[in-house]
Amino acid sequence: MSSVPEKREVALVVDDSPETLRLLTDALDGARLTVMVALDGLAAIRIVEQITPDIVLLDAVMPGIDGFETCRRLKANPALANVPVIFMTGLTETEHIVRGLEAGGVDYVTKPIAIDEMLARIRVHLANARLANSARAALDVAGRFLFAVNEEGTLIWATPQTQKFLAGAGGASPEPFTLSPEQKQWLADIQPDAREPSPIRSRFHNEKATLTYMGRLGPGEILLRLAIDVPPPSQGELRKEFRLTSRESEVLSWLAKGKTNRDIAQILGLSPRTIDKHLEQIYAKLGVENRTSAAAVAAKILDKGGD
Repeated sequence: MSSVPEKREVALVVDDSPETLRLLTDALDGARLTVMVALDGLAAIRIVEQITPDIVLLDAVMPGIDGFETCRRLKANPALANVPVIFMTGLTETEHIVRGLEAGGVDYVTKPIAIDEMLARIRVHLANARLANSARAALDVAGRFLFAVNEEGTLIWATPQTQKFLAGAGGASPEPFTLSPEQKQWLADIQPDAREPSPIRSRFHNEKATLTYMGRLGPGEILLRLAIDVPPPSQGELRKEFRLTSRESEVLSWLAKGKTNRDIAQILGLSPRTIDKHLEQIYAKLGVENRTSAAAVAAKILDKGGD
């Protein structure tokens, strides 16, 4: 029985030193990584347009655009947002280390490179990246459209489906997705001690969606959730059958489709407390005591309307 060949992770090494390239290529190949090489930043940018590496080893000092600028340009590509970048350089001043981290790097090693140490760092960062990607993929499967932005409203990371959606919202621009001025103002107006800030209904490219503030993950990392507008289910039969208001029929329609109170609030751009008040009126008009009974009654009416 033939075995499935092991998938080798891809490392992109960017350095203008043939000696360094040869040393790292031999070591990485021995560690069962597929190696791509680039002699300068522009070559690296061209390579990632064709193939997305799993990790990037980047020299800080190179002719043309330096490693710091190269890293910023690489990170502007949404496909590379979660790819770890390790800087390699003889520069050891704190300001250079800070520049590398600010540009998007996750680690910094000094030359001459200690191969065993480098391989250990690569294994750690690849494992962390796999874990983060798995967690985001799991959120994706669960239908969670989540993403994080920095204080300026620029995208840091997103779950896979959200990344696709935001890429469409950003059009063909090579720049990373950034919130609109209206969305940035909404974010700036949120008070740090607010228990449940109001969401904002907004437009992303040609799509309408509700944007909800979920909190801060750390310094300069703000978590947001998207609820993309979808056409509501038929409400005319519900409104006629139970003498509901237009808003009550909307709430009941979504309830019948299995949406939670919080989901309905995000879809309709209301607060969960307002949804609770609408449901109290709906229960009274339907003659039921809870959401399960209300959803069952509404589902019967909607099913008849679809016959």
